[in-house]
Amino acid sequence: MAVNDSDQPRGFVSRTPAPTWEHGLISGNGRQGAIVHGAPGALHVDLAHERLRHPLYEPLDPPPTADVLPELRRLLRDDRRQEAADLVVAVAEAADPGYAELRWIDPLIGAGTLRLTLDGEAGPWTRSTDFATGVVTHTWDDVRVEVFVSRPHDVVVVRVRAARPVSGALTVVPVAGTPPRPVDHALVTERDTLTLRGRFQTLQEYAVTARVRTDGATAPAGDGGLRVQAATELVVLARTVVGAPTDVDALRGLDELRGLDALPDVDELLAAHAAVHGELFGRSRLALGGAPTVPDADALLADPADPALVAALYDAGRYAIISSVGDLPPALQGVWSGTWEPAWCSGYTLDGNLQAAVAALSATGTPELMLPLFDLLDAHRDDFRRNARRLYGARGILVPAHLGSHGLANHFGPRWCLTFWTAGAAWLSRLYVDHWRYTGDPAFLRERAYPFLVEAAEFYLDFVTVEGGRAAFVPSYSPENSPAGSGTQAALDATADVAAVRDLLRNLLAAHDTLGLADPRATAWLRLHDALPGYEVRDGVLAEWLHPALDDNPAHRHASHLYGLWYEPDPDLLADPALRAAAGRAVTARLDWWRDQGDEMAFGLVQLGLAAAALGLAEPAHEVITRLAGRYWRPNLVSTHNAGAIFNVDICGGLPALVVAMLVGAGPARAPGAGPAPEQLRLLPALPAVWPAGEIRGVRARGGITVERLAWSPAGLTATLSGDGDVAVHTPWGLPRRVRLSPGAVSTVTVRAGDTSIGTRT
Repeated sequence: MAVNDSDQPRGFVSRTPAPTWEHGLISGNGRQGAIVHGAPGALHVDLAHERLRHPLYEPLDPPPTADVLPELRRLLRDDRRQEAADLVVAVAEAADPGYAELRWIDPLIGAGTLRLTLDGEAGPWTRSTDFATGVVTHTWDDVRVEVFVSRPHDVVVVRVRAARPVSGALTVVPVAGTPPRPVDHALVTERDTLTLRGRFQTLQEYAVTARVRTDGATAPAGDGGLRVQAATELVVLARTVVGAPTDVDALRGLDELRGLDALPDVDELLAAHAAVHGELFGRSRLALGGAPTVPDADALLADPADPALVAALYDAGRYAIISSVGDLPPALQGVWSGTWEPAWCSGYTLDGNLQAAVAALSATGTPELMLPLFDLLDAHRDDFRRNARRLYGARGILVPAHLGSHGLANHFGPRWCLTFWTAGAAWLSRLYVDHWRYTGDPAFLRERAYPFLVEAAEFYLDFVTVEGGRAAFVPSYSPENSPAGSGTQAALDATADVAAVRDLLRNLLAAHDTLGLADPRATAWLRLHDALPGYEVRDGVLAEWLHPALDDNPAHRHASHLYGLWYEPDPDLLADPALRAAAGRAVTARLDWWRDQGDEMAFGLVQLGLAAAALGLAEPAHEVITRLAGRYWRPNLVSTHNAGAIFNVDICGGLPALVVAMLVGAGPARAPGAGPAPEQLRLLPALPAVWPAGEIRGVRARGGITVERLAWSPAGLTATLSGDGDVAVHTPWGLPRRVRLSPGAVSTVTVRAGDTSIGTRT
């Protein structure tokens, strides 16, 4: 249900310059991205497409390490773990000389830059983003430039309006920098249309077509662009197309803009776009005190402790992720790129980054935006099967750590021994299950989630060894950490591997029962589940590796051993007081490192915050929020990977997810064979003292529950719930109360501080 707050401002203003694309303001419809930067009178709009990747790396067959698996396991068990990692590289290079160098994925690149230069001097400017409409605005003197990317019409719209006639130049050029391999470019000007064509050495092509309409005069410019004379309005409609040469030929030029002559009016285009984008964005809202205003981003970022900053970043993060989900999920840079060489090739990094980026989509009311992720994974299923067979001689699927134009396990090395990371399919299975848990869609469970979980489980049935009733994960990998004093990431029995597979098997058995199946494989799934080792505590802290020879190294950016607290918490961690306390100390140990020297990979903080929220540790969770808010956002309100560096959308999804987890928490997962029980809903499970009053709307919870509105103050809370079925509502005060939710109705739960009961009405 959309939040009815159309009269309330949603967005920000900034006066900080944007010298490069990484500092620009963003707009996008998921398929096309636009990022606006430059200076008054000399604006650059970098255009990108979700499928435009420079074909630099031909996919290779995964190395045949299944042939040496007994030797790999012997080396690992003999504590010659680096030798095991080196053996993988040797086998790979012997099989294909292409593995002599570290292989990356094809990078997501910018398609081109629309350059608009107006004559004359330009005064100070203001730039702003309206989250509810997706419109980016730059104003100076008497000139106003608006940019948005239409969802209904899949077109980038740039409109310039001036109170007096202005003149200038317009062109489309390749993005700045030098491509790592030559790319042939040609700019063609046809009356009112500019087309920049790019052709890779593989003969793949792309084209950026920009159609121009103005109330002034146009003429060809010397650089191949257009000269605009005496205009008070200039409109550019642009689109990027990616494909084989015949595809680009068929779609280029006037035909490329799909009959937009029928809708030439920008206000009509904007109204159609705002209706679609605004409905998605408007489904959730956070208020942490104070009257809603359009915030000044520069001023807000100066005070990381201000709750208003958290509320603004909740909106900014949701806006960025919604705007970067199209036919594909958000890459490391969402759908934006203004470079030939993005960090980590702007791929899909599956050992934590992508999961952080999509973490809030379901919880903040947009679960349908998860479907492109499942489409991506399903499209690469054959590659995942090939990984399992070649690397481990196993059935089922093995998902690599890095994914781009293909799904083959090509990225690994002697240090980053990523062929040893086998938890990917189990972890991603949780996202399939969560989509069902949030939406209640039985067809999705039956047709998409269950088959993926089955193939994931098949791999672990073949890969995991069981001796004396205890399962062992050899090799194993806890991203991207090394056991203390070892100097190598190669490992055995990582807690994260075991926790993810336990979660997978628990969910698979529950799905099997829910669908009323009699799958003969269920006995093997349960047998493996029961053989999985439990958590270990070392020196009072939850251990990151279960193997007795591997000691913890808390000075690290990942916190993978806390996986069991990120989604529906593992009941073992919550029910056992010793394990719960050890998990809390693991959070503290990681936070100590972040306080002293942690400034990179912000999504690792999200992992810590989610674990703290699940444990009810409000102040550590808030410390994480404050650190995220104060160090990892630029004045364009797009997050960075490191403190102040590297455009990256991981915590655009992660920060809103953490806010929700602090205010609306999940109950523990159910053990296999457990009978029906009401859903568990925890209200204000980790509310920090600095948020004494506030309101959040449009939050979804597992079990098909929607928290239409949750408002709290020192006097208590009021929650309006909808859904279907019994819910056990937990609050900071009193005993839990069972509430019956009925389709088409809402129930209001009211709790006064200090009460021992909960009042409800429907």
